Amino acid sequence: MTQSEHISMPNTPAIPNGSGAAAILSAGIACFSLAVLAILGDKLPALKAPLTFSKPTGPLSGVTTVALLIWILTWAIFEARWRQKTLALARVSFVALALLVLGFLLTFPPLADLL
Repeated sequence: MTQSEHISMPNTPAIPNGSGAAAILSAGIACFSLAVLAILGDKLPALKAPLTFSKPTGPLSGVTTVALLIWILTWAIFEARWRQKTLALARVSFVALALLVLGFLLTFPPLADLL
């Protein structure tokens, strides 16, 4: 393909990237939910017991399990909705990265203790 042929084909359909976007965004949501659940599991006695799936581990066992379920559920929902779509991957990645950073910051005790 010559340069002129490449330029003359601007209407080439884009490859759907919805599946990748679904995986990226659901990972960001799961990371953020892990941090929020960890804080809530420590701060709220009403959630401590339901999140304790294993006594030696305490509420962390439920926190990680629920975050994993949130990841799988959001991935399945986004995958079903976005499978054949072409999305603005930069925007999806930015939102996922922001959620990841927020989740990461919320896992530090000084920040978590402020809440």
